Amino acid sequence: METEQLPREDEDRSAYAGVLRYYELAKRAEWQVRELPWGNAPPIPEYKGSPEKLARRRDLWRSVIMQQLQADMFAVEMASQLLGAAPHVEARLYYTTMVQDESRHTEAWLKLVEAAGGRAERDPYLDELVRFTLDAETIEEKVFLMQVFYERLIIPRFRMIARASRGTVLEDLCNRLTVDDGIHHSSGVAYERILLQRSGERTKRQLIEGANRMLPIFVQHALWRPKAREVIGRMMYDTDVRMLRDDIEAGVRLAKSFGLDVSDVRLPF
Repeated sequence: METEQLPREDEDRSAYAGVLRYYELAKRAEWQVRELPWGNAPPIPEYKGSPEKLARRRDLWRSVIMQQLQADMFAVEMASQLLGAAPHVEARLYYTTMVQDESRHTEAWLKLVEAAGGRAERDPYLDELVRFTLDAETIEEKVFLMQVFYERLIIPRFRMIARASRGTVLEDLCNRLTVDDGIHHSSGVAYERILLQRSGERTKRQLIEGANRMLPIFVQHALWRPKAREVIGRMMYDTDVRMLRDDIEAGVRLAKSFGLDVSDVRLPF
C-alpha cells in the first residue's frame, strides 16, 4: 500500500472537500452507547404466550442481533485496515471516525446480545465475505466493497428491523446506525471517485474481477437464515430474492457511475 501523502502548501486539495465534509459530519453525529435507553425500554420486542412461543421469539431476535454483531466486528477490522491503507491525509482523518463508529457499534451489539439472552448462530457466508474483503489487494476494491456496496445495502435492513421492534433498545440502536452507515456509504462514494480517477485500467479491471468472485458468496449470505429464522426465511424468500436483485443492480449502477466497465459482471440470477 502507498504511504500517506501529506499535501504541499501550494497543492490544490479541493477534490478532497467532500471527504472532509463527511469527516466533520461524522464528528457531529457521534453518540455514546450509554445514551441508548438501557433500563428504560426492553432490549427486544416483548410478547405474550406460552414459554415455548416466548423462547422462539427470543431466539429469533437473538439471531438478528447476532448477525449484526458479526457484521460490525468485521467492520472494525475493515475500517482499521482502511485507516492504515488510505494514502491521502483527508481520507485518513475520515477513517479515524469510522474506526470509532464501528467500535462503538460493536460495543452496543455486544451489550444488546447479552441483554437479549446471549449469542446465536453465526452466518458462515458472512465469514467468507469478511475474508474476501480483508484480503482484497487494492484500496479501490476495499472501499468499493465495504463502503460503496455493503454499507449501502445494510441501511434499508436497519430500517426494517427498527420498524419491527418499536419501543426497544434495538429500535433506537438501528435508527442511530442508519445515520452512521449513511455517512460511511456517502464518504466511500466520494473517496472512491477520487481513487478511480487516479487509477489505471488494470486496477479497474481487478475491481470488476473481484466483484465477480464476490457475488456468488454474497448471494449465499443474503439468502442464508439461521435455524431460528428458517420458517420466516421460507415465507420471506420471494421478498429476499427481490431485495437481493435490487441490491446487486444498484451496485452495478454505482459502478457505472464511477466510469467502470461492468459488461463483464456476471449477475448470479
